[in-house]
Amino acid sequence: MSKPILRFIPVASVLAAAALGASAAPRPTPRKVVAPAKPKAATPAAKVPAAPAGSAEEGARFFTAEVMPLLQAKCIACHSGDKPQGGLRLTTREAVLKGGASGPSLSPGKPGEGLLLAAVNYHGRKMPPQGKLPQKQIDVFARWVSMGAPWASEHASLEPKGHHGPPAVTAETKRFWSFQPVKRPAVPVVKTKGWVRNPIDAFVLKRLEAAKLTPNPRAGKIALIRRAYYDLIGLPPSPEAVEAFVADNSPQAWEKVVDQLLQSPQYGEKWGRHWLDLVRYAETNSYERDGAKPNAWRYRDYVIQSFNQDKPYDQFVTEQLAGDELGDRTPERLIATGYYRMGIWDDEPADPEQALYDDLDDIASTTSQVFLGMTVGCARCHDHKLDPIPQKDYYSFLSFFSGVRRYGVRSDESVAEASLAPIAPPEAQQKQREEVAAHQEKMKANREQLQALENRVLPDLTPVEKEEWRTEAARIPTVKKRVPRLLSQEEFDRYAMLSGERRRLLRFRPSALDSALVVKEVGAKPREMHLLMRGNPHAKGDKVEPGFLSVLTSAQPEIAAPQHGDTSGRRLALARWITGKENPLTARVLANRVWQYHFGRGIVRSTSNFGFQGDKPTHPELLDWLASEIMAGDWKLKPIHRTIMLSAAYQMASTGNPAALAKDPENNLMWRFDMRRLQAEEVRDSILAVNGSLNLKMAGPSIYPTIPAEVLAGQSRPGEGWGVSSPEEQARRSVYIFVKRSLAMPIIASFDGPETDFSCPSRFSTTQPTQALGMINSTFVNDQARIFAQSLKKQAGENLADQVRLGLTRTLQRKPTPVEIDRGVKFVELLQREDKASPDDALAAFCVIALNLNEFMYLD
Repeated sequence: MSKPILRFIPVASVLAAAALGASAAPRPTPRKVVAPAKPKAATPAAKVPAAPAGSAEEGARFFTAEVMPLLQAKCIACHSGDKPQGGLRLTTREAVLKGGASGPSLSPGKPGEGLLLAAVNYHGRKMPPQGKLPQKQIDVFARWVSMGAPWASEHASLEPKGHHGPPAVTAETKRFWSFQPVKRPAVPVVKTKGWVRNPIDAFVLKRLEAAKLTPNPRAGKIALIRRAYYDLIGLPPSPEAVEAFVADNSPQAWEKVVDQLLQSPQYGEKWGRHWLDLVRYAETNSYERDGAKPNAWRYRDYVIQSFNQDKPYDQFVTEQLAGDELGDRTPERLIATGYYRMGIWDDEPADPEQALYDDLDDIASTTSQVFLGMTVGCARCHDHKLDPIPQKDYYSFLSFFSGVRRYGVRSDESVAEASLAPIAPPEAQQKQREEVAAHQEKMKANREQLQALENRVLPDLTPVEKEEWRTEAARIPTVKKRVPRLLSQEEFDRYAMLSGERRRLLRFRPSALDSALVVKEVGAKPREMHLLMRGNPHAKGDKVEPGFLSVLTSAQPEIAAPQHGDTSGRRLALARWITGKENPLTARVLANRVWQYHFGRGIVRSTSNFGFQGDKPTHPELLDWLASEIMAGDWKLKPIHRTIMLSAAYQMASTGNPAALAKDPENNLMWRFDMRRLQAEEVRDSILAVNGSLNLKMAGPSIYPTIPAEVLAGQSRPGEGWGVSSPEEQARRSVYIFVKRSLAMPIIASFDGPETDFSCPSRFSTTQPTQALGMINSTFVNDQARIFAQSLKKQAGENLADQVRLGLTRTLQRKPTPVEIDRGVKFVELLQREDKASPDDALAAFCVIALNLNEFMYLD
């Protein structure tokens, strides 16, 4: 392991500021700032906001103005009535202090104790379950507890009046905004017509004019091209691309950049990663063994390819939900159904029946959130507490998946039988008959030699070891325990060699034997589905049939079993309803997600919750215009990308405006473009791009970048399941890194990579010490800095000022000023003179600092 170039963080920080001047000036922090540590107590490690000092009257006013609205909006629906969730009632101060079944909810004046703050911080329990509260609202609760949890006497009880219990499906609840049909609204008439470039701007400007606010001016060209590159392909523009754009004064200059990026093959890698977040993509199963999902990477490649092809979204959805139930079961359609196999899998459940329903629930919950923006999974045990979704609707929705087989039973062989299918066309199988026969002969010989050694060990296994033996990863350590009692060291070495050979034969085999993770059903007749009392599969109630959400439609599914007879046809019926133009949610949810990924947040902030407790749209007419535009454009995304990016709203500068900040500090009216930090993959990929080592090879099996031994040591079996890739392969884009649920790449984890056990509709953007520490001290950054330094010497020659100039140009995608170059040179010379650093080490240290500049890490 190479040593960090900069040995002392404080010194490095001071030198960075002194050496590089304005480039290292503090930038505005991202919108959401969360403390990094998970303490034993309830609150984050960050300092609890100071409580307002003063009288009991001031405390009561704070409760009424700040706390009570939060309790009523986010908590009371579940924590009130005769049977509050978890036995916790939050309607009176006495009930709050008493707590529920798990203990006291808070300790007045002690924000570090109690369960309420732990739950809203998502430490252990996660409340509210629909999505973590914004940090400002969490701070309100923390401040309230630190004040002693005051309560206004005039609001002694917050118990809801009138209707008790979950909202019912009625004519009134059906009138909720997101349940209404999508209708194309008229484009508003505005006063400042000269600012409007397309209809998007008219919708935005209409609200700004009503609030007597003006939109920000257009961003500078360098900021714009960086924004476009990262937005569409997730990589920085080259200095040459920036220079060409800046020099192009034609009216079509920006349009040409957008069109070029939409045609880039890297577009699918960037936008495919957004989709992988949503469908909880990972290549292992979680739980103790966290075994690998064979060929999961094929699904990833399918997603990337689909985005690059601009595959219509309705087709994209249908292929994933029911590609195997379409007329022609092509390899692409089969691979698409790997969607069902991306979730976690318990390979040794204590209750197999419960595990089956847990798996089906994961599918139903993910499907409803991702495609419909509805939290249907909340109705598994009872009627939905917040939305008009009866428990019966949940099981009717679940019925569409009732024929799906579990991923496997226990062994790797069971997984292959239940979830793998050949994808090579018959002509390829015929053409490679001899090659296949030779490979099968090698596999047979390997199996026989392994079996001969295993037969000497198997009779000696304990009952627990017999269970673990079903997983191949457990066999080598199990056999090793029998050396030298049952096997000699030489025989064990041979066993390990044969095991490695088996893995290679399985991975590198004729293409005629290619297989993919797919969904399979129990047959044309699916399992019966019953309403389960409290979600308990051993307490079955009435039988239910497949049905859509009753609050959205009274239509009944039209189900026809496919001719091949392997499945029921239920999933195809669901897919057709989800993608039908009469469905009010699908296009809205999609349009909102596209807007979110362009602007950093959706028009509806709760992007996977369009229900009663989700956030209301800030611009509802704009959302419907975008949704109708997508449907009118045959569900293709590239045209809507283009429309958004050519709008004046997208091209606004991110600078502050005192009047607008005072009236709309959260930018709900979109008077400016929100700046953002690079996402985890963009940080890593940008480092590789800037130093010239990025390998743009696409597709294929995942890669294994080097992970420090200290990180691997955190596994129960250090290094298990993590391979070794060549330096060239390790330099590929982050989307191709093997996604192991129990072992995240440090740089991806530090910069808020996605949650993989559940659908991840949006990533938090935190500010943590580990980010700065990793970017200064990590092996990865220091190794890449050395590569960067060598590249600068090779391209710029031996002149130090030229090396610094080129380094800053590539890092910042702009020409550095003479002052910045001079400071960089003095920094390198200072290290050589006072630290006795070699010229190579000093230049590499400069490269580390350059990669830590805010201007590199943030987009305006």
